[in-house]
Amino acid sequence: MVEIELDGQKVEVVEGSMVMHAAEKAGTYIPHFCYHKKLSIAANCRMCLVDVEKAPKAMPACATPVTQGMIVRTKSEKAIKAQQSVMEFLLINHPLDCPICDQGGECQLQDLAVGYGGSSSRYEEEKRVVFHKDVGPLISMEEMSRCIHCTRCVRFGQEVAGVMELGMSHRGEHSEIETFVGDSVDSELSGNMIDICPVGALTSKPFRYSARTWELSRRKSVSPHDGTGANLIVQVKNSKVMRVVPLENEDVNECWIADRDRFSYEALNCDERLTQPMLKQGGEWKAVDWQTALEYVANGLRQIKADHGASSIGTLASPHSTVEELYLAGALMRGLGSENIDTRLRNAEFTNTLGNAHWLGTSIASLSQLQRVLVIGSNLRKDHPLFAQRIRQAVRRGGKLNVIQAAAQDWAMNVANAAYVPSAQWAQALADVAAAVAAEKGVTAPAAGNVTDAAKAIAQSLLGGERKAILLGNAAAHHAKASSLLALAQWLGEQTGASVGYLTEAANTVGAPIAGAQPGTSGLNAGQMLGGALKAVLLLNTEPDFDSAAGKAHQIDKAQMVVTLSPFKANMAFSDVLLPIAPFSETAGTFINAEGRIQGFHAVVRPLGETRPGWKVLRVLANLMGLQGFDFEAAPEVLARVAGGALAGAGVVPAAMLSNATSGTIDLSAAQGEPASASIYQLDSIVRRAESLQLTSDARVARGEEVVA
Repeated sequence: MVEIELDGQKVEVVEGSMVMHAAEKAGTYIPHFCYHKKLSIAANCRMCLVDVEKAPKAMPACATPVTQGMIVRTKSEKAIKAQQSVMEFLLINHPLDCPICDQGGECQLQDLAVGYGGSSSRYEEEKRVVFHKDVGPLISMEEMSRCIHCTRCVRFGQEVAGVMELGMSHRGEHSEIETFVGDSVDSELSGNMIDICPVGALTSKPFRYSARTWELSRRKSVSPHDGTGANLIVQVKNSKVMRVVPLENEDVNECWIADRDRFSYEALNCDERLTQPMLKQGGEWKAVDWQTALEYVANGLRQIKADHGASSIGTLASPHSTVEELYLAGALMRGLGSENIDTRLRNAEFTNTLGNAHWLGTSIASLSQLQRVLVIGSNLRKDHPLFAQRIRQAVRRGGKLNVIQAAAQDWAMNVANAAYVPSAQWAQALADVAAAVAAEKGVTAPAAGNVTDAAKAIAQSLLGGERKAILLGNAAAHHAKASSLLALAQWLGEQTGASVGYLTEAANTVGAPIAGAQPGTSGLNAGQMLGGALKAVLLLNTEPDFDSAAGKAHQIDKAQMVVTLSPFKANMAFSDVLLPIAPFSETAGTFINAEGRIQGFHAVVRPLGETRPGWKVLRVLANLMGLQGFDFEAAPEVLARVAGGALAGAGVVPAAMLSNATSGTIDLSAAQGEPASASIYQLDSIVRRAESLQLTSDARVARGEEVVA
């Protein structure tokens, strides 16, 4: 540790730290633009000049290493004059367009100009003009004359997103931040550039000119799109979601969010929103009141139960639903005498035990510190953008990434060793790695494997280092030999000291089995229900055409009655009833993320039209059917009932409920069929309806469109 004196205060910091780090520790603010705690130091803007004793000139706090006994003054006349001089130069070319700038009111340059800018300008020459650039549907670069060349966006692309999409060209007053050869900005984390831009050069294209920052209310929420559970600030005007930005949480999403977390809000106000209950009569849809719709459903379920038995009724629920919705959906089925409820819509194999959840196997924060990692069956960047970002940081620190995947892809990080084999052979590829580890350690392999060069390289990598993880992706979870993959991964984890876990596809992949949203021993799994085994089907927040392994080949339409509970006009071709339930922004609820962290949230806006929270709809439906135990007044009361009350007041799921143990036998025969998967902007009903996300190159490629830069 090194001790320095900062504005008369003694501060101890780690050797090698900069003066800026010491100021942060002491709680002293030094004005800056280019410095960002998550990015490398560039020392471009010079706004952080401070007075260091015995130094002839003011020094940049972000790039001046501390030394023992150093004396620093941040508010001396020398420091203040230096900062004011820098501000004068920054404002020389900056356009005076604050009244029409989207950044107005939350602009670092605007704020610091008040404290360090002059009341008039001595600059009389023409200001520079930078022509606007079109870089895609998410980021606006219409006013690049505002750019102060801090290069935060460039460094973010290189260091966090892993893709250098922006760079600086030319020199001096001709310098410009731009993409090269007219490319668009296509990173799945690109929206974070908007947040870190300290001026109004990069702004949100969907949000552009729709509201001023001081008109917006700010409310906390949690992303419903993947297993990260990114923390959000949802900004609202007139009970309408206008913008979504990250809420900093170092343990979960740090200060970043993925683009689908940021821009999917467009779907919340789209034309496809279902705003009142609807019944299909004579092949035509008619709007009805809630009482009529719910009585129709209750009477239909009673009749089908009487005619065909309770086992002919089932629920297919999205794992993006809240814990409360999933619990009540399961309780409704069991109250009727049926065990038919499942959320594993894309799975090809069904072995997990009810009440016991597959999870990440380690903390999310620990991913940034891994020294060795093996990823199996995951398009990591697109399936889990924020997990990929953490693993990218680990690789930048010297960690080794090993992969088993169907085809080579752009990982946006260095891959140390890879085995690219068809998905049907993943179990054999993993057995080969296990055989190589067994040969190295002199133990018996768990299955017959061949020590190939790729397997040996991966094995030697896993046997090195200290902090290690074996991570099974969405395609591995949905694989026809999922239990064999898990069993092999568990053996490798035991032999190498690595944690073993699933990256987990959805917001409540972990929460669903804990909430009881999986079939009991006598119940039908999702595959059987999708195959047409039911007479009455409730579809909770899901569209089987897009959300299931069966795709459009499902046979839900064989049922006598299909009830869709969704925020959108979904499943209209084969549903009989549509019940409008609230998306995450209009209801209270709970998500359990990949590491088992329980995160509750509240509604940020009023429900649209006649929309009602899903848990309330299920409660009223159960009451209409005369079922007991559904007298809940608020969402926390439902959560308190889940898992016998084990989740109430807990920050994480009790360890006994999180287990990746498997008793499955290892089968190395070739699997039939490809694992079901969804592209980054097709994962759930909300992102599918977000207009700007559907204009991105990722979405267009997934639709089979030709994308030309």
